[in-house]
Amino acid sequence: MERYFIKIRDKKVRVTEWGEKSHPVIFCLHGLGSTSLSFIEIAEALQHEYRIISIDAPGHGQTESFDSEQDYEMKAMVRWLKEVHQKLELGEFYFLSHSWGSFVALFYVDAFPNPVVGSILLDGGYQTKRLGNQTVEEEVAFYEKDFEESVESWDTFLDVAVFAPGARRSDSLKLAGEDLALKKDGKFYWHARGLTAAAIVRAMHKDETADLYHRLPSDLLLLRATQPVHMEVQRKKTSSIFEKETGAEVVEVAGTSHMMHWDRPQRIVQYIRNQWS
Repeated sequence: MERYFIKIRDKKVRVTEWGEKSHPVIFCLHGLGSTSLSFIEIAEALQHEYRIISIDAPGHGQTESFDSEQDYEMKAMVRWLKEVHQKLELGEFYFLSHSWGSFVALFYVDAFPNPVVGSILLDGGYQTKRLGNQTVEEEVAFYEKDFEESVESWDTFLDVAVFAPGARRSDSLKLAGEDLALKKDGKFYWHARGLTAAAIVRAMHKDETADLYHRLPSDLLLLRATQPVHMEVQRKKTSSIFEKETGAEVVEVAGTSHMMHWDRPQRIVQYIRNQWS
């Protein structure tokens, strides 16, 4: 694993990379509140077959925040991401994304389809805000509060902020957890701040992926979570719309939560191999 920085618009962007430069490229984009190490176990399993490149998104990890809230809007994010790819000198690549990263990925595929030779969405991009049960301000208020809270110890941070109750843990995931912590005055905070989360939530409400569905390629693969069970009605509703309007394949991955690549990494790896080998 190699970690380094590039400069985009005079701001630092942290990149994490696995594998040989001669291998086909998988470019990874994490969800809201995560970092490039979100994909660590997937990358460790595939690094002898692919070159995996993952970034800390703006305002996450060690990538600097945007100056303007509007820069987090989808079309602006896509233009910024294109500059990242140009700086990294990427040609064709596979796009692996999670949660909010999948929302951005769909807008990217719509704007720049040629370099993307395949896309897998990990429980993201299909949860249209239009059919959600929260207003934009309700969701913004939740994330602003959640991302500004702190705990007193590292063990508590792991238990409360990084891992869901009963979730599997590993040394690699604990390393990824270290990326998520900001220590200040003896307390542990979430690394991404409330202002960043608020800007991203507003962007997802403003720019609806559902408006793109009819223009997207049908070779998309959406792997969707099945836990917790009480969310299944909404998941089935929105994923069915996604499947019908895009023509993409939707697969329910049994026994997985929203963090499916942490719950069942080997299963996700197998889907990737089956789709792209």
